[in-house]
Amino acid sequence: MKAKYHLPLLAILATQMAYADTNPQNKTQKPWQGSAELGMILTTGNSQTTNINSKLNIVQQLKKWRNTYTFSSIYADSDDTKTEEQYRGTVQGDYIFNDHQFWYVRGAYDKNLFSGYEYQSSTSTGYGNRFWQEDDGSYLEASVGLGYRNNIIDENNTTDDSERTPITRFSATYEKNLSKTSLFRQELNTEIGTEHGSSITESVSSLQANIVDNLAMKVSYRIKYSSEVPADTENTDTETTVSMLYSF
Repeated sequence: MKAKYHLPLLAILATQMAYADTNPQNKTQKPWQGSAELGMILTTGNSQTTNINSKLNIVQQLKKWRNTYTFSSIYADSDDTKTEEQYRGTVQGDYIFNDHQFWYVRGAYDKNLFSGYEYQSSTSTGYGNRFWQEDDGSYLEASVGLGYRNNIIDENNTTDDSERTPITRFSATYEKNLSKTSLFRQELNTEIGTEHGSSITESVSSLQANIVDNLAMKVSYRIKYSSEVPADTENTDTETTVSMLYSF
């Protein structure tokens, strides 16, 4: 199945239930929650640079489903030369069994014009457990599952290193409310190919502090390591972003 069909099919599967309600792993009464981020740096003078990052995160709480939709982009140029352009999207549906256990279905798509790939995508499904959760919403959860990875090499690359392989996926998320106005979040995802053992590991650490009402400042650090990459590209990518975040 082509990657462009993964996310639409997953979205249909994840929204089977039509009536919003709280579920055992949701400590609020909101059927919809979300946030929008925007960070921008513009400089002029001896050099002209533009750096823009944006992100949209939406969580839909149903009686038995928790559906998460995340879309982000990064663009940068220096003296009219593009230095970075990337678009990422994930859709995940969690079927909630009880206060702790859930079953997830997930699809992810990543298009980075400087990665050597035309695009990278994956789908997976598996078991998750929210081991710990506080009344203020702080929690720790982990999941393990099986899926399929489809990384298509850029057509300008001289080698055909496209990768299509079944994968085993491990994931963990820790979110801690440090105070009523500050939040720390740590995400870790690892995909291991079952055919050749190639792995992709991604870590995202973030800290946000409210400025006023629903407006906050957020600092995020992302690191992605790929054990196998196309020629003339690095194994490790990192990005640090500073943005304004609006919660709704």
